[in-house]
Amino acid sequence: MSAPDPGQAPTVVLLDPLRPDDVPAAALALLRGPVSCTPDVPDAVRAACTVVADAPVLVSSDETHPQVLQRREAGAAVLRSHPPTGSQLLEAVAVMDRLRSPGGCPWDAEQTHDSLRRYLVEECYELLDALDSGAPVHVVEELGDVLLQVLFHARVAAEQPAADGGFDIDDVARALVVKLVHRHPHVFADPAHGAVERVADSAAQQLRWEELKAVEKRRDSAVEGVATGQPALALAAKLVSRATRAGLPADLVPAELAAVGGGDAEDTLRRAALRFAAQVRAAEDAARGDGVDPAALSEPDWRRYWAQARVTQPNSVEPQ
Repeated sequence: MSAPDPGQAPTVVLLDPLRPDDVPAAALALLRGPVSCTPDVPDAVRAACTVVADAPVLVSSDETHPQVLQRREAGAAVLRSHPPTGSQLLEAVAVMDRLRSPGGCPWDAEQTHDSLRRYLVEECYELLDALDSGAPVHVVEELGDVLLQVLFHARVAAEQPAADGGFDIDDVARALVVKLVHRHPHVFADPAHGAVERVADSAAQQLRWEELKAVEKRRDSAVEGVATGQPALALAAKLVSRATRAGLPADLVPAELAAVGGGDAEDTLRRAALRFAAQVRAAEDAARGDGVDPAALSEPDWRRYWAQARVTQPNSVEPQ
């Protein structure tokens, strides 16, 4: 066993708690000499080192361990691994697993795919409000709430055997990766296996996406696969878009639906509604500025203050 090197500068090597077997590259040379370890260090790491009590190099995956804190207060250098982008997703999965497991949260444990449906819809609408607000802190929070729904549904499904339709979060991520790679051959194709497909612009990419999707889905109808549970306006717009893209003559589209065809009709109407709400508020504020109670406005008053109203943020809403 090697003796501690009195000339070695005190150093703390911090491992990632989620991947404690991953050692920082800058620490590899230090680990060839004697090290001391806190109890949380995996056996695989210990076995690769010469563990000596009170060695100048301390290895730990617990930043709050008393030995770590003591050495840092004494001025020891700190080396740590830098987890890749997305590493916090692993912790989110672990938290969801604990909430759903025995000894976790009773409410979380009782939820099913059906009971969670309304929360998924609500969180998506709250995310739209956050995006309209333009406040990053609200967007981050609401994106997290939408992510929670994905983690929740995947965790519920993981409790079922695969033969009965069970799947887990890795199946969800894997399916997404396969889809994205397959539908972007111009990005992910290997030049060593033939010519790389070229896409001129975003419009060409959208067309190619739909072509590849049609091959994948092998649908019997242009409107097959449209989610019928979405709001009526969005449903109508999607159906018209799908049918006309398939070559349906525009004059065959029912008059009730023709006005919403093309574009994002739901978002267009939503923004128009928000502009209207902002205009109403601005007119009411103009009336208050004249000492008039908005609740007592007559039709001529409304018209006068409507003309005076100035909408500065027509698409803004306050996130809930």
